[in-house]
Amino acid sequence: MPTSPSSSVQAARRAVADRLREIRRDANLTGKDVAERIGWQRSKVSRLENATTPPSDDDIRAWCQACDADGLAADLIAASRSADSMYVEWRRLQRTGLRRLQESYVPLFERTRVFRIYCSNVVPGLLQTDGYASALLGSIAAFRETPDDVSEAVAARMERSRVIREGNHRFALLVEEAVLRHRVGGSEVMAGQLGYLLSIMALPSVSLGVIPFSADRRMWMLETFSVYDEAQAQVELLTAQVNVTAPSEVAQYLKAFGEFSKLAVYGANARARITAAIDALE
Repeated sequence: MPTSPSSSVQAARRAVADRLREIRRDANLTGKDVAERIGWQRSKVSRLENATTPPSDDDIRAWCQACDADGLAADLIAASRSADSMYVEWRRLQRTGLRRLQESYVPLFERTRVFRIYCSNVVPGLLQTDGYASALLGSIAAFRETPDDVSEAVAARMERSRVIREGNHRFALLVEEAVLRHRVGGSEVMAGQLGYLLSIMALPSVSLGVIPFSADRRMWMLETFSVYDEAQAQVELLTAQVNVTAPSEVAQYLKAFGEFSKLAVYGANARARITAAIDALE
C-alpha cells in the first residue's frame, strides 16, 4: 500500500528543521540565543526547529547569519524550496488561470522516456480530445473559481499531448472502466472521446489497459497518479498536486501500477469495453 502522499513532504520539511537545529548546536547557541540575535520571539525558533512552520528564505538567511554559518544558507534554502514544491495547492498553481499550468508540464514530458499513468476518474490528459478537455477544464475552472482562460488551456493541453506521437517515448496507461462511463461534456463529446481512445490504441508506443468493473480487486482504487520514468511520481488530490521524489515512495507507486496492470485487460478485450461504453451512450 502506498504511504500517504504527504509523507515525503513532511520528511523533507523535517530534514530542513533538523539541519537548522544542527547549525544552532554547532554554533554552541541555545534557541533563546538565536531568537535574541535575530530579534524573534523564542516561540518562532521552536516552531522552525520542530517543522511546525516552514522557514522562508529570509528566515534561513537570518538563522545562518546568527549562527556564523552564512555559507550554509544557499543549500538549505534550496532544500526548503524543494520541500515546498512537493505539495502545492491547486489554487497556487492555478491562480492566474489554467494555461500556464498546462504549459509547465512540457519540459517534464519531453525528457520522460516512460510514462506510467493510472486514472480512476477521468481520461488521462494525454489522451483527451479537444471537446473532453474543454468540458473538464471548464468544470475545474468553475469549481476553483480561477480566471477564465479555458480555451487557451485546452490549446496548451492539446499541444503538449503531441508528445504521444513524437519523440522516443513509451506510454503505459491504465483506466478504471468507470472512466469510460462517466459522461464528461455530454454524450456527443464522450462518443468522440471514446472513439479517439480506440484509435490511439493502434500506436505502437501506447499500451492502454482497462480495469473491468468485474475485476477481482487485489488492488483498491487510488487517486490518479503518474510516474515519470522511475524518478518522480505526481498524485492529484482535490486540493493539491503532490510531487513524490523519494525513491522508496516512487517505488511504492511503481508497485501499485504493476498491481493495477495485472487487473487490466488489453487489446481486443479493452476495445470491447470501450465499444460497449459507446453503445451505452445511444
